[in-house]
Amino acid sequence: MSHALAFDISAVEPEEGAPAPDRLISGDPHFLTWNLEESEGGVYAGVWQSTPGKWRISYDEWEYFHVLEGYSIVTEEGGEPVHLKAGDRMILRPGFKGTWEVVETTRKDYVIRL
Repeated sequence: MSHALAFDISAVEPEEGAPAPDRLISGDPHFLTWNLEESEGGVYAGVWQSTPGKWRISYDEWEYFHVLEGYSIVTEEGGEPVHLKAGDRMILRPGFKGTWEVVETTRKDYVIRL
């Protein structure tokens, strides 16, 4: 078994999704998620994409992501909006609560640790 994973998302069938209806604030966002790694230790990695819309988010896990394209605004409850465009990176820690607004279809790669 190799301990390195090179990937090409064109070889992976994306999962479709959307925010839970009780979290939706505006728009009609649709997600595509290319899960590339799921380890028994609770680590997930892949690529996620969303069309425009705004919804509430709440994190029990730790996530690092890098925006590949698009424009989104992430706002923590009681905090200032963070405007994210291609090249930007962010870490969301367990306990984060706020909103995610996709202004222009956004694609990010991510690593999540439960």
